[in-house]
Amino acid sequence: MRDLNQEKWREELAKDSEAIILDVRTAAEVAEGYIPNAKHLDIMNAGAFMEGSNELDKDKNYFVYCKSGGRSAQACMIMESIGFKNTANLLGGFSQWDGETTI
Repeated sequence: MRDLNQEKWREELAKDSEAIILDVRTAAEVAEGYIPNAKHLDIMNAGAFMEGSNELDKDKNYFVYCKSGGRSAQACMIMESIGFKNTANLLGGFSQWDGETTI
């Protein structure tokens, strides 16, 4: 897992058209807005998170975020423990995101 600030996160994401943006917040948080093209897997629902994670391509690059960066760091660690090769955690999370959002 790599912890990246917004600038580095966006820069690295832009280099990989195959990368996946993963939002690990709750459905209520996602309803308030999200980063465009993000796939949603709520880490607070452990069973669904694990099931959804196991359906993903473990060789792709994953750019993971939550509200402030804590849950996404946890998600990255879990994902790497089950075989994901490359995860990047957004430091500061969605609460500090100053890029494009969708509601």
